[in-house]
Amino acid sequence: MSTLSETLPVIDLDVFLSQPTQSTRVLEECNKATNAFIIYGALLVHDSRVSEEDNDTFLDLVEDYFAQPIEDLQKDERPEIHYQVGVTLENTEKPKCAVDEPCLAIIANLDPAERPLDVSGHHPDPKCRFFWKMGTPPPYETEYPALNAPNVVPQAPCISEKWESIMEKWGHSMKNAVENIAEMTAIGLGLPREFIKDAGKYGPHLLGPTASDLVKYGQKDTILAGFHTDLNCFTIHGRSRYPGLNIWARNTGRRIPVRFPPTGRYLLVQAGKQIEHLTGGLIKAGFHEVVVNEATLQIVERRKESHPDRPNIRISSTFFWHLSSDYELGPIPKLSECANAFNSSQGANQHTTYERMKVGQQVQNELKHIALMA
Repeated sequence: MSTLSETLPVIDLDVFLSQPTQSTRVLEECNKATNAFIIYGALLVHDSRVSEEDNDTFLDLVEDYFAQPIEDLQKDERPEIHYQVGVTLENTEKPKCAVDEPCLAIIANLDPAERPLDVSGHHPDPKCRFFWKMGTPPPYETEYPALNAPNVVPQAPCISEKWESIMEKWGHSMKNAVENIAEMTAIGLGLPREFIKDAGKYGPHLLGPTASDLVKYGQKDTILAGFHTDLNCFTIHGRSRYPGLNIWARNTGRRIPVRFPPTGRYLLVQAGKQIEHLTGGLIKAGFHEVVVNEATLQIVERRKESHPDRPNIRISSTFFWHLSSDYELGPIPKLSECANAFNSSQGANQHTTYERMKVGQQVQNELKHIALMA
C-alpha cells in the first residue's frame, strides 16, 4: 500500500517563505498546491519552522487531560454554545454522512474495496474533542457570538498551569503554516495573495485535538470518527502517535491511509467546506475517517512496552482554520466557471448550488447536521 508521501504532492513552504512571490519557483509551488487541492483535496506540507518536540509536548498534555475522570472533564463542557469551546465528550458528535443523501451517494459510487467503514447506523462517534480558540476577536460586533466565545481552561492545577502556553505554542505553528498555504492557494487560483487569508482574519480558528480511548474502543474496525468532511476552510494535522486516519482522493476515489514520513517536519492539510463554497466546487472538501486498523493495534502493543506509564489514548493533532463568521460567503464567478469545466471533464453529472450566506450561517447549518446544535 502506498505511503502518503508517495501519493500526495509535497509542498515546500521554505521555498515560498524564502523567495520573491513572483519568482518562477514560488509560482510553480503555488500552482502545485492549488492543483493538489483540486485533484486530491489534500496535500503534505514541509515546514522547517515546525518542531516535533512541540508536537510531542502537546500530545502529552492532551493525553493527560483526557486521562482525567469523566467528572473533571464534564466541568469543561459548554453545550449552551454548541461545544465550540471546551470539551465535547464521547458519543455526542454524529457523522453527517449517515443521514446526508449526497454523501451516501458518494459512498455508493465508490469501489466496494475503497468504501469507508459503515456509518449508516448514525451512531455518535466514540471520540472526545477539545476546542481551543485561536482566532483574533473581531473589532466589531459579530452576528455570531456563540461561534466566537472565550476559551475554557481546564480546572485541574497540574494541567491548567501549563495548558495555555503549550496550546498556544503548537497552535501557532500550525496556524502559521496553514495561513501560508492559504496564501499559496490564492496565488494558484489567480487571486491576490492575501484574498483567502484576509477573509479569515477574524475567523474563529480552533486547535481541536480529538481523543479516542484505545482501551475502551480499541477493537479492530471500530469507527472513531465516521466518514465526513470538515465544515471550515482548511484543516491542518500534525503527526499522531497512532495511525488510523484515512482520506479519499477526489480524482480516483481511492482510500489513502495517512502515514507521515517517519521523520521530518511535515503537516497534512485538507480542504474544507468553506473553500469548496468559495471556489464554487473547483476545490472540494476532502472526505476522511478515523478507524482502528491493524497498524493502530501494532502501535498500541508497541507503546505498551515502550511507554507503559502513558495513557493509551489516540490524540489527533488538528487545527481548524475558518473564514471570519461575518464574511459574506459566495462562489467567485470565474472559479465557478472553472469548476463547471473541470467537473464536465471528469464526467461529473451532479451539480451543487452554493448559495450566498454569511460564514456563521454556513457553520450553524453544518453543526445541526452533526448534532452539536439543536
